Amino acid sequence: MKQIPTTERVFSIFKELNQIPRPSHHEEKVADYLCRFAERLQLEYERDAENCVVIRKPATPGHEEATPIVLLNHMDMVCVGMENPLTYPIEAYVENGWMKARGTSLGADNGIGLSMALAVLEDDSIVHGPLEVITTTNEEDGMSGAANLSKDFLRGRKVINLDSEDYDTITTGAAGACLQFHRIPIQRQPAPGGKRRWYRISFEGGLGGHSGVDINKGRCSAVIAAWALLAAVYNEYDFDVANIRIGEANASIASSAEIIVCVPSGEASEFMKAQEEMMNEWLHEEYGQGDSHMRCTIEKCEKQDTVIPAEAFKALMSCLEQIPQGVVKMSEVMKDTVETSNNVGRILTEEDHILVSTHTRSFIDSDMETLSKEIADVFAESGATSELVMSAPAWQENQQSDFLRLTSDTFNDVLGWRPRMVAMHFVLEAGFFVQHYPGIEIASIGPRIVEPHSTSERVELSTIEDIWQVLIALLSRLA
Repeated sequence: MKQIPTTERVFSIFKELNQIPRPSHHEEKVADYLCRFAERLQLEYERDAENCVVIRKPATPGHEEATPIVLLNHMDMVCVGMENPLTYPIEAYVENGWMKARGTSLGADNGIGLSMALAVLEDDSIVHGPLEVITTTNEEDGMSGAANLSKDFLRGRKVINLDSEDYDTITTGAAGACLQFHRIPIQRQPAPGGKRRWYRISFEGGLGGHSGVDINKGRCSAVIAAWALLAAVYNEYDFDVANIRIGEANASIASSAEIIVCVPSGEASEFMKAQEEMMNEWLHEEYGQGDSHMRCTIEKCEKQDTVIPAEAFKALMSCLEQIPQGVVKMSEVMKDTVETSNNVGRILTEEDHILVSTHTRSFIDSDMETLSKEIADVFAESGATSELVMSAPAWQENQQSDFLRLTSDTFNDVLGWRPRMVAMHFVLEAGFFVQHYPGIEIASIGPRIVEPHSTSERVELSTIEDIWQVLIALLSRLA
């Protein structure tokens, strides 16, 4: 009996990838790694101006006439918990059947899928037809890699996307997404003198998570919590804000915040002290079931040299009050599925503006476009400018297609059960591939990855083994 390849090489490749810094917009070193990988195996490859890489492997002898198959992944990751993502190493470890990282995101999204694809290229015992392994850039923060692919970069029209996080699912559709940056102009002013007290307001310990798949799980956004506290103070006393830093990534639910403010001494400072206890009580009551570790601390801090204008802070508070955050609408046709949502990922005070990022998602492209425009209009009314960073179309496959049926049959034959076929409230690059390559079919599968885009990200080891066996069998059947 022929021996089935193991996942040993998958894990060793993943370890190699995690030694290479790969935040979005900085994937050059990973692209270098992929090109060297192809050269070592003497395989044809291309690299485009966006650093996307496609590696082509001829069919297993005797299967040259089979339909070409594409394995799709992205090379960037959401870097959470890293002071400098360009140098910070990922220290992975295994605990109770799960792989995790110490204090940072793991990069299993999408490093595990990419490792599987590369392991297939390396192993000549795996039977397959003509094969293309394409790895895109900036999937997590704009999808510019997929959006700018040339029409001749890809030859195959049947795609196995290894970027799914639901092990028992074939993802057959994904929401569209619109990422916008809003900039409220500021001209910094000297910090006020006199009897003032300076405080650092911090929120820490939130679960955070993916702003699509986790948006309806009762997570506390540090944006919402910080707004509630600042609104309470703002309604009682005049105060100045020096710096705001909320959130970790545009595609994540904000799990932390730090705001530095100064208030008049006396009643105002006493009021600030009371806010910490009140806020923690509110967090417990509001999020105790879904995000019990989010905590607020308010402590005295050093005086700052400058503050932002009161008008700019008022504009920020007004915009955050008006735009929706979280679930906007549940689907009427897909049970228990979010149809439309909006998340504020980051708020940062820069030298001449306050940056606010919003990530709007919907399975209905027109609804996404309408809501995105409404959000931009709110900011425009406050004197802000809005930049469209990314707009990705929604995607939906025909669940009755022969390709998806074969994929489902392979799960059943290899693992003894059939996966669900569902559309997910995250954005995948599939929408761009459908636009670029007419007639393309896509099935998205992957191991169980929990809490992506957070320091709690983890992948279940047994599911990696299972998806690997499914992938090998599916490639053989397609050949």
